[in-house]
Amino acid sequence: MMLLINELLLNVEIFGTELFNKDFYELLIKLLFNLAIVSYIVRYLYFNSTKNKDYLFTYLMISITVFLLCFLLENVKLQLGFALGLFAIFGIIRYRTDPIPIKEMTYLFIVIGISIMNALANKKISYSELIFANLSILTLTYILERIWLLKKESRKNITYEKIDLIVPEKREELLKDLKIRTGLNINRVEVRRIDFLSDTAQIRIFYFENEDS
Repeated sequence: MMLLINELLLNVEIFGTELFNKDFYELLIKLLFNLAIVSYIVRYLYFNSTKNKDYLFTYLMISITVFLLCFLLENVKLQLGFALGLFAIFGIIRYRTDPIPIKEMTYLFIVIGISIMNALANKKISYSELIFANLSILTLTYILERIWLLKKESRKNITYEKIDLIVPEKREELLKDLKIRTGLNINRVEVRRIDFLSDTAQIRIFYFENEDS
């Protein structure tokens, strides 16, 4: 039964483009393999050491977007000028005058990538592959934002004057003092810079927005 359905789908075309072809299985297997490897590196190696969820989101979304771009556009013949312009689009994200936060920059990368992918997909790419690619990015973004990363970690930079508390031995005292003075349920602290001339330190505090202080 499945073979019959598969044969029927292989013969269906819409405006001269195949609805389904055998490359779809290759896309599915390669995407799952790539996602499994990247997820392990980012989630269990990178995140466990840094606890930075902003970059966790960024690495995963850039990975899947780049993978799908490369796979789907493999059969698209690009002229040199157009290819350089394509890289310029992504390069301008980095070389900007007004800084963009990491999460917003990731979303910008995603929407540009999806737009390019959908615009350049030709008749060698089936609608099943194209729809699957779009839904994969959409689904993973939703899971990361709404389910996996439900507790959003925020951060603030603070100039702190009690530099006697920034030593590792007094980390608990430092956290307690910061919680009282900021009213935030701080879960970790990073000491960014120490100025002994003014007896101050630049520290970064991390807290979850949806937690009560």
